[in-house]
Amino acid sequence: MLGVSIIDVHPKASGLIFDIDGTLVNTMPAHFKAWQEASSIYGFEYTEEMFYETAGMSTKGIVKVLNSRFGYTLCPHNVSAIKEEAYLKRIHEVSINKSVAEIVYKYHGKLPMALGTGGRREVALRTIKAVGLDKYFDVLVTSEDVENHKPEPDTFIKCAQLMGIPPDRCQVFEDAVNGFQAAEKAGMIITDVRPYLVDSY
Repeated sequence: MLGVSIIDVHPKASGLIFDIDGTLVNTMPAHFKAWQEASSIYGFEYTEEMFYETAGMSTKGIVKVLNSRFGYTLCPHNVSAIKEEAYLKRIHEVSINKSVAEIVYKYHGKLPMALGTGGRREVALRTIKAVGLDKYFDVLVTSEDVENHKPEPDTFIKCAQLMGIPPDRCQVFEDAVNGFQAAEKAGMIITDVRPYLVDSY
């Protein structure tokens, strides 16, 4: 997978924050297959449109949205466990998004960098390890570290705090609307990586 152009780091940025799924790592096909498996087991519909609409949210948060919107009575914990197990079985299918990873390689050791994800810590760590990026980040904020998840700003605010960088000096690299909204609420510099990716969606 090749980026169509080079992503710039903003001159004001003193810290960089990366989403994982769909941004730094092309996990979306594996995640969608996992959701399809979970939906088949529990008997609910989860379309591709819904998948991308809820991208960036925690798995349990997505189940709560499904319950609210469609009147399901799904157990967020149980569905999440099945879905995450199904994803981890497919983790060998994920690939690095090279155009975004180039920023990581270039600024490693030069600017503080953090990962801010709606996934659980175990899943996030296994994902970045699968593509060889586990040694580049000292800060990882997951769904287990904050009460409110994307599109709320808590994940990115926590990243900024742990890096010791003011929010308005942080640049967020994201691929999902929920992530854009979270970064905007946090008052951060936002970079939509989608134009730089090929065959990720």
